[in-house]
Amino acid sequence: MPIAQLNIATAKYPLDQPELKDFVDNLDRINHIAEQSPGFIWRLKDDSGNATNIQMFDNPNVIVNMSVWKDVAALKHFMFKTDHLAIMKRKREWFVPANEATYVLWEVADGHVPTLEEAMDKLQKLRTHGESAEAFSFKSAQ
Repeated sequence: MPIAQLNIATAKYPLDQPELKDFVDNLDRINHIAEQSPGFIWRLKDDSGNATNIQMFDNPNVIVNMSVWKDVAALKHFMFKTDHLAIMKRKREWFVPANEATYVLWEVADGHVPTLEEAMDKLQKLRTHGESAEAFSFKSAQ
């Protein structure tokens, strides 16, 4: 069964500031790697091909990333075995550390495109109730 993921992060600065230049300059490249990765199905993006302009929160520095993958193994491969890892290693430079879960995984039916509302509900379930079959992290992913 396919897996969906939502990841939210609060940037330390507005995206157009020089402190985030390296992050912003790598978005298209990393998104292209994701889309070409085995097991990639879909990702949230606006008309520009990006998701950083999609505002889900009152704070404009909170960005969202959501995608669907064939399985957890495919998502893990993209995250930890491609150039995405080098970007992830720099997240403390660019993003505010969080006191609660900032990402969630959940199973979706074939062909289902999750909504941001659905994804936020899953993240809230993980934050409130912990790991479950309905909303989980890599720690308990099968």
